[in-house]
Amino acid sequence: MALLSFERKYRVRGGTLIGGDLFDFWVGPFYVGFFGVVTAIFASLGTALIFYAASQGPTWNPWLISIEPPDLKYGLGLAPLAQGGFWQVITVCALISFSSWALREVEICRKLGMGYHVPVAFSMAIFAYFTLVVIRPVLLGGWHFGFPYGIFSHLDWVSNTGYQYLHFHYNPAHMLAVSFFFTTTLALALHGALVLSAVNPPEGAEVKSPEYEDTFFRDLIGYSVGTLGIHRVGLLLALNAGFWSAVCIVISGPLWTKGWPEWWTWWLNLPIWS
Repeated sequence: MALLSFERKYRVRGGTLIGGDLFDFWVGPFYVGFFGVVTAIFASLGTALIFYAASQGPTWNPWLISIEPPDLKYGLGLAPLAQGGFWQVITVCALISFSSWALREVEICRKLGMGYHVPVAFSMAIFAYFTLVVIRPVLLGGWHFGFPYGIFSHLDWVSNTGYQYLHFHYNPAHMLAVSFFFTTTLALALHGALVLSAVNPPEGAEVKSPEYEDTFFRDLIGYSVGTLGIHRVGLLLALNAGFWSAVCIVISGPLWTKGWPEWWTWWLNLPIWS
């Protein structure tokens, strides 16, 4: 079915979570909805605040601009705009924008009669961000522990946090997160390459069916998870990458304050080694 003719089937009223028919319309190919309007408002406000806060700083160099979180002395309270208040307001705008975008995805799913896999997957990314700027700072008692909004300053924050716990790659949750990230990349590369090899045959040859794809991996590794299964595997890997990324940072500080290599002394103390 042609895409444009299919659009006429699902561009119908209803399926909204809030707002009724007020914003239940499309602008070109984009569905608006109540949550689309909320996303546009808060994303624009947050972006404008980033530019305004940058204008109060010492440079317009995009690599060096940084919106810093409040000083530790402010704890979990509100800070003056120039002393971290901008960071707090921008963070609120970002969280509202991300959440509204996910809810807009839910409304689109409802109109199409689809499952909610996409908004659930996006919510995992929101959870990882929420962990960094809300959960971990709250557990440590200050917004100061959130990361700054900048390019070099953000990289410096990551580096400094890693050195704070000596070798951060000894963090077991970090090990899981990195493993899932690399495995996600591997699965996507294998899947994408397999599909392209099947649907882009040499000139004059026929496009190959999924049976050829399944046979390739049965011959290669002895098993094929199938065309639907590979997407389930990819989603599972990607969600775990985001989840364990959030876990690895939220346990660093609130639950473990020493160097991560020390955590592994339990392994060295097992009777098998003595």
